[in-house]
Amino acid sequence: MSLVLLETPGDGIALLRMNRPEALNALNTATRIELTDHFRALTDDDSIRCIVITGNEKAFVAGADLKEMSAMGTVEMTLSKARERWRVVAGCPKPVIAAVNGFALGGGCELAMHADIIIAGESAQFGQPEVRVGIMAGGGGTQRLTRAVGKFKAMKMLLTGEPISAQEAFQMGLASEVVPDDQVLNRALELAAKIAALPPLAIRQTKEVVLAGADCSLDAGLTLERKAFDILFDTEDQKEGMRAFIEKRKPEFKGK
Repeated sequence: MSLVLLETPGDGIALLRMNRPEALNALNTATRIELTDHFRALTDDDSIRCIVITGNEKAFVAGADLKEMSAMGTVEMTLSKARERWRVVAGCPKPVIAAVNGFALGGGCELAMHADIIIAGESAQFGQPEVRVGIMAGGGGTQRLTRAVGKFKAMKMLLTGEPISAQEAFQMGLASEVVPDDQVLNRALELAAKIAALPPLAIRQTKEVVLAGADCSLDAGLTLERKAFDILFDTEDQKEGMRAFIEKRKPEFKGK
């Protein structure tokens, strides 16, 4: 049985469904490998312009698989290559939307934070509870959470392990939107369709500059933006987009 299901619900859209319902989609090594393999393949697939990742109504991902991790030592943890697999997800140049229902805890919260947009159901819960089992966030939680919500809100979540509601996540900047639980995936796919219809080179450059600029000075970030902006004027999509606007018709973007 596949632990991560791949679907193509629309033109240019890939949907990844976490598929360990008996374990609330907890991340074990096999699941991490499948997820990484999908991200590598989708990165290389020019027909895919946006990726949506989701779980089920009970859990997006409830965390790491503690049964697998509990007996591991430092050497085993290092050899598991978990961090290398996180880098594959983080390095995906295509827009990623997380559609979150239920629990997004520990590695699940970290996986959601690897996305570019997070759509949360009203009953969703986000948290980094690792400290409660004697460890700490290890998939980017201490860094991505702090960058998303600020030091003081991040510290409260990381040091207490207490989860927050979807509405709290939205208010502190951890979620893009909160919608009724039964509309989460539909809303994520709606946004994915809008993004997939836009020029993929411009989308890719936008994501790259936003992420690269977040950790550098304003002047350096503006330089990156200016260079990327200028580069796009050598693309066919720029010519098509502006011509279509002038001619008052719908553009056809080809990613060239």
